[in-house]
Amino acid sequence: MSRQLITFELGDQALGVDIMAIREIRAWSPATPLPNVPSYVRGVVNLRGVVLPVLDLRARLGWGTTEPTARHVIVVVRIGEQLQGIIVDAVNDIVSVPAEQMQPLPDTGDAESARFLDGVATIDDRMILVLALDRLIDQPNLAEAA
Repeated sequence: MSRQLITFELGDQALGVDIMAIREIRAWSPATPLPNVPSYVRGVVNLRGVVLPVLDLRARLGWGTTEPTARHVIVVVRIGEQLQGIIVDAVNDIVSVPAEQMQPLPDTGDAESARFLDGVATIDDRMILVLALDRLIDQPNLAEAA
């Protein structure tokens, strides 16, 4: 059984998210900062009357911080019962990944690096890291902050 992913860029790295989790892709708009939230939470934006927490995916993955520009986008995803926005550099395309092209992450001895990933997909000589969205939010107070 194949899995459909929307792929996007963070720097020179390609990542993918299950297409069924995507609710919207919107242009970057500045987020209103919140006090006492983790450093990877950029704040909240108003999404047609809904307060949407915005996560800096680069910071969450431990790859530095994003300095958003007009070319960045917010991918609105459903994580559990709540909508979240994640900042990415650019959205690429939709790919179908057959089960045999999904690989588990290699054991690098650092469980922290693999914690947010479901695996690696190989599509046309490209390696796509597949995000485990449910693991991006591990702090119960984040949903309450929004």
